[in-house]
Amino acid sequence: MEVSSASFQVISDLLAERTGQQLTESRKWRVSTALSRVFRERGISNVDQLACLLAGPSDPDLARDVVEALLNNETYFFRDKPTFDQIPANILPRLAERRAHKKRLQIWSAGCSTGQEVHSLAIQFAENPALWDGWAIDILGTDISAQAIATARSGHYSQFEVQRGLSVKQMLDHFDETASGWQMRADTRSIVRFQKHNVLDLPPGKQPFDLVLCRNVLLYFDPATRRKAFDRLHRAVASDGFLMLGAGETVVGQTDRFAPQSGLSSLYAPTTQDVFA
Repeated sequence: MEVSSASFQVISDLLAERTGQQLTESRKWRVSTALSRVFRERGISNVDQLACLLAGPSDPDLARDVVEALLNNETYFFRDKPTFDQIPANILPRLAERRAHKKRLQIWSAGCSTGQEVHSLAIQFAENPALWDGWAIDILGTDISAQAIATARSGHYSQFEVQRGLSVKQMLDHFDETASGWQMRADTRSIVRFQKHNVLDLPPGKQPFDLVLCRNVLLYFDPATRRKAFDRLHRAVASDGFLMLGAGETVVGQTDRFAPQSGLSSLYAPTTQDVFA
């Protein structure tokens, strides 16, 4: 289905306004496919008709559905495993030493999509119970997509989804099979929570996080929006905490708020600290 320049502009402007994400020309090809469900449910024939409806009298439900459809919710358990494995091997031991006096860790997964990253973290803690005995662990997952957050909160995944990144042992140890898929067990999920949030807004909560994961989110922003996101993330990370980005993302040439950590992939530490507010 052809997408005219004018219609593409209407839709890309809507996405940028609601999320800060840029729908670049290189992603133009996926517009029709991504919106196919909206077309079907609304009886809309093509992108030009959709653009006219969006530009006409306000229909907040239609605009919301379009934005939800355009968001990229691609994720899976233990995504980019070599990088993710650094968390229990290198990052958590450092944080355990630094927080030994209070035995409390706060972790934020920004742009968590349908929750696999957050639940992967929960599994890592569950697999080392002796190390974290007596600790208060709080893992917050946030995403701008209400639909994604609803799935994350349910902790329920299809056979296809649990097979992406989980070993058979992890599936059996942390999930119960249901008629429609796999349900994560309550004991593993007890340390996680989810809420809708835009990474461009002020950080959630009132305390800084020891570890923030914001992976494969910033690559959808233009340079100015990315700088704003880094400023927000900087406010969220404790002065001796860490930020983990996606494999294709970096702070180099983007911000002076964070510095790379030697010998560790995609891991950064704050340079100077704002007052968290």
